[in-house]
Amino acid sequence: MMMKRAFFNELLSKRIMILDGATGTELQKRGMPNGACPEKWVIEHPDVLEEIQHEYIKAGSDIIYTCTFGGNRIKLEEYGWGEKVVEINRELALLSKKAAAGSKCLVAGGLAPTGNFIEPFGGMPFENAVDIFKEQVRGLLAGGVDLFIIETMLDIQEARAALLAVKESTDLPVLVSMTFGDEGRTLTNSDPITVLLILQSLGADAVGVNCSTGPRDMIEIISLMKPYARVPLLAKPNAGLPRLVNGVTKFDLEAEEFGAYAKDFARAGVNLLGGCCGTSAPYIESIKRNIEGCQPTGISAKPYSALTSSRKTVFVGFNNPVAIIGERINPTGKKQLGEELRQGKFSEVRRLAAEQVENGADLLDVNVGMPGIDEKATMVEVVKLLSNIVESPLCLDSSSPDVLEAALRIYPGKALINSISAEKAKLEKLLPLAKKYGAMFILLPLSDEGVPEEAETRYSIVKYILDRAAEHGISQNEAIVDGLVMTVSSNQRAALQTLQLIEWCTKLGCATTIGLSNVSFGLPQRDFINAAFLAMAVGKGLCTVIANPNDDMLINIKLACDVLTSRDKNSLKYIGRFTGNNTEQPKRDERSNPLKPVEKIFKAVLVGNKEEVVSFLNAAIHEGVKPEAIVDNYLIPAITEVGELYDEKKYFLPQLIQSAETVKTAFDYLQPYISQNKTGLVNTSVSIILATVKGDIHDIGKNIVGLMLSNYGFNVIDLGKDVRAEDIITKGKETGASIIGLSALMTTTMVEMKNVINLAKDQGLKFKFMIGGAIVNDKYAVEIGADGYARDAYEAVKLAKKLSFEE
Repeated sequence: MMMKRAFFNELLSKRIMILDGATGTELQKRGMPNGACPEKWVIEHPDVLEEIQHEYIKAGSDIIYTCTFGGNRIKLEEYGWGEKVVEINRELALLSKKAAAGSKCLVAGGLAPTGNFIEPFGGMPFENAVDIFKEQVRGLLAGGVDLFIIETMLDIQEARAALLAVKESTDLPVLVSMTFGDEGRTLTNSDPITVLLILQSLGADAVGVNCSTGPRDMIEIISLMKPYARVPLLAKPNAGLPRLVNGVTKFDLEAEEFGAYAKDFARAGVNLLGGCCGTSAPYIESIKRNIEGCQPTGISAKPYSALTSSRKTVFVGFNNPVAIIGERINPTGKKQLGEELRQGKFSEVRRLAAEQVENGADLLDVNVGMPGIDEKATMVEVVKLLSNIVESPLCLDSSSPDVLEAALRIYPGKALINSISAEKAKLEKLLPLAKKYGAMFILLPLSDEGVPEEAETRYSIVKYILDRAAEHGISQNEAIVDGLVMTVSSNQRAALQTLQLIEWCTKLGCATTIGLSNVSFGLPQRDFINAAFLAMAVGKGLCTVIANPNDDMLINIKLACDVLTSRDKNSLKYIGRFTGNNTEQPKRDERSNPLKPVEKIFKAVLVGNKEEVVSFLNAAIHEGVKPEAIVDNYLIPAITEVGELYDEKKYFLPQLIQSAETVKTAFDYLQPYISQNKTGLVNTSVSIILATVKGDIHDIGKNIVGLMLSNYGFNVIDLGKDVRAEDIITKGKETGASIIGLSALMTTTMVEMKNVINLAKDQGLKFKFMIGGAIVNDKYAVEIGADGYARDAYEAVKLAKKLSFEE
């Protein structure tokens, strides 16, 4: 019998549900060898999994997870089982159902990362990822799972792909759990609030966090999420931090100390609680004992409206500063932009986006509609580009439902649709899209009869659209009503009608916006009309404005209005704009004062513009600039500055990868022009072996490290994943490598790092060892005799430089 969401939510309303603990470490305790495929091994030893899950059920677990963490096609192909995905997942689900038989325990079908970055952040096409997860879902459904858990996700886009795969396959409840690093962000730099808003709007029945940290730090993440949570929250912490004791990985929290955090989790608002790495049945029993008498916290989030990119949330409403929606990415009246879009080029999109964000845009409207263009394909490419280069959320602007769906599907955030009116054809197609993809929308109060002039008629249309949205389960907090500004040059009362509508929406509790420049069309000195009207609209409660953020008068008036309406707390933004302006360097207008080709090369690396860097290199060489000078004076300083920005947390992983790929493209192009020993930022005689250790098939982080090291001139020999210690050392000797970099992402495989180091020492070899991975740290590096630990790709570069100088 299929479990209904209503029944699941009813269970969560009555008590805090207890999840299970770790599976991998428990399998190893019972004989699973390092390097084995857990899914395959469990099928061959079904009694072992049944014993583990019986223990969890006896300890108090209300939900157990299927042993399918690596059950997707990408992971199973590593073991030659890629063609048996459905069969394997079905069999593993049946094993867990058998273990739960005779109890009230539910079985959650588990999905986990593929080990690949998904577009727009990586090379795997988004639909490929969705299909990979759908294949796994089919097997789990055939095995009779009661619900789904998407766990240990490092990247919000891969979590979205998995969530859509489940939602498009079944109506069963689905929980989504992300993994956050030491600084409270995912690998691709999503913060907990942004993650929550994206996933709950996309239809997750519960959202939370697992792995990567112990209970104390995880409580802080749950506390950040709770004020905005419209769904139950989930937590599955590790048993503290791992350490090596007599060659065995141990965690620093015993069961009693771990369980003592249960009450703190309950107070923070958790509805589902279990354990991850290092936990076992006694840990679950300790949770159950400590949580006795704790009542679940209901959904207590106050009404709010919010939009997100993958890395930033913008709240919209009467208590927030008026949000500027930058209107410039629109080919209407922009010849250069139109010509580039027809050619499939996006340098002008880059420029307009960066310029608007720099000048104060909170969101960016994206419109690529024009004759003679594939609007859907172009919109998708622009959305992918902007998702990487700006943090501002996007407003997707098109009259085509097909274009909007393609953009919404690929966008790794919570977007704004521009727009939905009461026109029957649009209303029927676009409201379901807004619901499915969790988007907000601009509500345009016009109908098939046209644009109503009177405010009262617009009220009726707004109510009608909100009622239709409610039928789809969409709250009015997801709508932003457009005031429909008409030009006062043809109708003197037009502005008053818009102001009345804004005031009415404010009393209704619904956010508003206006397309500002319409009001002054046909009049001289339009800036004054626009600025005055903006101030009047803000006084009526306006929340957002679609405008040109490059207009200083407009931005200054907006900031002043925020102060006067108490939206700018302590006037900080206003003060920040006008304090010290006389020390700012004048901004360069690159259209009237174009950059030289070498300057364009530097900037291309800085912003990750690999599409155009070769043309800039070609132009510089034709001007007589020596390739060696390009490397020394422009590529080296540019990638160094990128690294410094990353170190200062001004750049994050997507920007780092794009800049690294741009440098790689540049070096590949320059290779024929320059000498063999000048292909990077240091002497290429320094060779580095990279490998993910035996038994571990996670290599996404290692691959990024390899890319960065190559761009800094190291000769990188990447041995891949699941590499035996003997093979690593043999390759090190064959290649004359100076440094060996080891990666591990699993607590069950981290001990292999020590085995590699010990093997080198036993043979009297003097390799320098550096280690990395989510579950290791600098203390662990010392424990196993490594020469250093790098927490990310740029630290790996700095460590490699340091170690190479010690040779």
